Parts: sequence; structure tokens; C-alpha cells
Amino acid sequence: MTTAGDPPKFSMIIPARNEEEFIERCVRACLENEYPADRIEVIVADGFSDDRTREIVARLAEEDPRVRMLDNPVRISPTGVNIGIRNAKGDVIVFLSGHAVVSRNYMAELARVLREHPDVWRAGGAVETVSLTFMGKVISAAMSSPVGVGAGNWRLGTQEGYVPQTCFSAVPRWVFDKVGLYDEELVRNQDDEFVQRVHEAGGKEYMTQSVRVQYFSRTNVGKLARQYYQYGFWRLRTIQKRKRPAHLRQILPILFVLGWFPLIGLAVCGAIWWWPLALPLAAYAGVYALGLLGNAFWAARRFGGRVAVLTPPACAAIHFSYGWGGLVGFVHWVLLKGRFVPKPEAHGLSR
Repeated sequence: MTTAGDPPKFSMIIPARNEEEFIERCVRACLENEYPADRIEVIVADGFSDDRTREIVARLAEEDPRVRMLDNPVRISPTGVNIGIRNAKGDVIVFLSGHAVVSRNYMAELARVLREHPDVWRAGGAVETVSLTFMGKVISAAMSSPVGVGAGNWRLGTQEGYVPQTCFSAVPRWVFDKVGLYDEELVRNQDDEFVQRVHEAGGKEYMTQSVRVQYFSRTNVGKLARQYYQYGFWRLRTIQKRKRPAHLRQILPILFVLGWFPLIGLAVCGAIWWWPLALPLAAYAGVYALGLLGNAFWAARRFGGRVAVLTPPACAAIHFSYGWGGLVGFVHWVLLKGRFVPKPEAHGLSR
């Protein structure tokens, strides 16, 4: 129970499935925060992992009673978060990925932001995408660049103050009482849908550069493409449900992929009848290639030449998979009215 003068209690909720490589460092970073130990709890909502995740969390819970493991039978993030919220004892709720590691001052600084800015309903820090493998570093470079994920994305972590959206945010518990829990239909983009409800209710978001969250990226391009395909697919459902226009950067990859269809048609016609018809495709591809090349030069200065060489295909994987997922989502959600959509658990939980 919180009494006057006590710092707020943090409930760190981690929906997880098959996170044996990352889950211990994620949980320990929470437990070892520079914050009163009795004001921290960690809830892992596990989607019946079939690797060593449950064994690791059970050991951590035995070592430290502040750790609890709950079952998440649907095996997707929003159900895991909601299970955690319903069982949480904290005043402030944080939804973390099993791939995330918070800085040691995370709770103290975000508690300060919430205290100093009563109009803020969600407070977060800069997210640094990292990896332990070479291909993972390539993917991290793509996910840390404006060309890869779009200007203004929270992954860039370049702002201080009020922002459109934060990630791995500290949210006072009363906010959920006011706007509701996460939408359990949305396998992806559930954060975005929740944020829209917060903004519609008058809440604001604040990013501080004083805290960091390290996010361990996917380690191969196939997993990256699958992740962004799902983002694109569920983006259309999010737009449809909230009935509000998306930001341009959120739908630009969809328009980008859609733009290739008429141009390829022109190129085919040009190859058969008149070759100048292929020029629009060459110009479209050329501009895109220049953008990727410019991003590679940026990546070379920040991550080194070896990483930069492979950054363009990693960025392309993000763009094409997100855009294609959005087009498939349009067919499923708009044209087919939501029929034949795979069950949520078929998409898996891992972020």
C-alpha cells in the first residue's frame, strides 16, 4: 500500500514467449534499478514457452519474491499485458518487451517526470536498438535510422519534452481505469491504439533523455521481415478500429509498395512495345536507391563500414515487408470485412 510521501510502486509487466536468451537480463535490470526495492515488482506473463524461459523466470522468482510468473494462454502481447495489469499491485505500470533492458535510473527518473508534469499520462525514455551479433547490428542500424523507420519514430530517441508517442512507457494506474486496457484483438500495434485513446481523453506524453532502454533487435532479416509484415498487417486494423487517419510515416511503406505495381506494368509494356515507358520505373527505383545509399553513408559513420554495406537490404526488408503486410491487411480487413484472418495466437507473441 502507498502512503503519503512514499515513492510510487512500479509494476514491470513483461509478456514473454521463448525469451530464454534475453529474459534474465530484462528482469534483473528491473530488480537492480536505483529505486527503493520494496517499491518494485516484476510480472512475467508467459505464453507457455517451450524453451527455458519458464525455468529461468521460476528460478528468479524463487530468488526474489518481487518476481511473479503468470500464464498467458492466448500467447500474444496485449493479453499478457492485461493479465499483468489485473494482477499488478503498483501505482505505475510499465509494459516491457522481453528484449528490453532498462537503465538503472529508469524508475526514479520517470517517477520524477510524472510528478513534475501532472498532465503527462505516459512517460518514456530514449530507446537504443542493439545486438550481440553482426547481422543483429546491421538490423539495429536499420532500425535506428530515419530512412529505416521514419523521421520522428520513438526508436530514434532524439527528443526531450512532449512527444507524440513514447515506448516502454511508465503509465499511472488510474490511466487504465479511465481509458481501458489494451485491445486484445490487436496482435501488433496495440500500443498505438492505446495511445490514441489516451490522446483522445486529453493525456500527453513526455520523453526524457535522462533514461535509456536498450532493445535487442532480431538477429536475421527473415525474422525482421516477419515482424514488420505483422506491423503492416495490423496497422490497417488499428486505423479501421479507431477511425482516425494514420501518420504519413506509418502508411508511407504501404504507398511505396503499391507504387511499384503500375510502374512494373509500364516496364513490361515498355519491354514489349516502347522502351521509354520503363523510364518511370527506373526513376522510382533510382530515387529509392539513392535514399538507401545515403543511409548507408550515415550508418558507416555511426556503425562502421562492414555494417553499412548491409544496411540498405535491411532497410528494404523493413519497407517492403511492412508495405506488403499493409496491402494484405487492406484485403483482409477492408475488402473481406475481416473474414479469413488468422487467429491472433497464430502470429505469436515475440516483439
